[in-house]
Amino acid sequence: MESKKSKRLKFTCLWIVMLSLFLGELFFYTWCRVNNVNLGYEVARETEKKTKLIAYQENLKIELARLKSPERIASIAREQLGLSMPRADQTIVIP
Repeated sequence: MESKKSKRLKFTCLWIVMLSLFLGELFFYTWCRVNNVNLGYEVARETEKKTKLIAYQENLKIELARLKSPERIASIAREQLGLSMPRADQTIVIP
């Protein structure tokens, strides 16, 4: 028969193993949860960044349309470059 001391030693070893497994599982769960929360924050930051970039892109499209407007180009040609529309005698029709 096993002695009381031997049974107690087995029980203590089993208790230590079970406690170690529980603590390991607890640490692993905590690590996973922290990583999950951090990933959520990162996704939120990137989503906000994407929204800002889309708004910036829309502003750039509007600015490009303004810069390409024929009225603006004609105004620059007249005022800054001194150009004017050609007269009828200055045009040559190519057949």
